[in-house]
Amino acid sequence: MSTTELEMYLVRHGIAEDASPDGSDYARALTAEGSANMRDEAAGLGRLKVRLDVILTSPLVRARQTAEVLAAHIGGKPSIVISPALATSGSPAAVMTQLRKEKFQGRIALVGHEPGMGELAAMCLGMSTPAPFKKGGVCRIDFDLPLRDATGLLRWFATPKMLIATGRAAS
Repeated sequence: MSTTELEMYLVRHGIAEDASPDGSDYARALTAEGSANMRDEAAGLGRLKVRLDVILTSPLVRARQTAEVLAAHIGGKPSIVISPALATSGSPAAVMTQLRKEKFQGRIALVGHEPGMGELAAMCLGMSTPAPFKKGGVCRIDFDLPLRDATGLLRWFATPKMLIATGRAAS
């Protein structure tokens, strides 16, 4: 990791069903296509030498499923931690507060939703406009510690198509 003390990967959940069987937003699951795409994306991240120590995820079903696919198919055998701050009702400020409080370091992925992921990226980078994340989009932002808003360094931002193509090229 060179001198970087925190590699943060922001991940928007994969393609999900339009409505859950019970009608709740909370229970919306990944579609078969969404699951398959996330497996290919995880393979693509592996080709980019991404390794994770921990995955923080929104408690919503589609985000948890995305985190589970990443954990199963990426190097590092990361643990998964549920974070209400990453839910659709959460806020970027709450996410940053949790990261500082729990003193995360190393390589961490945060799996969540729009517009929260874009707003979090903007907060990390000191931008006034949120970054648009497609479903399955991933960006890497590096930090020196202690973690402070607007001090992140954008290393890369990958669309789902880029990661899927990279993952499929690996097989």
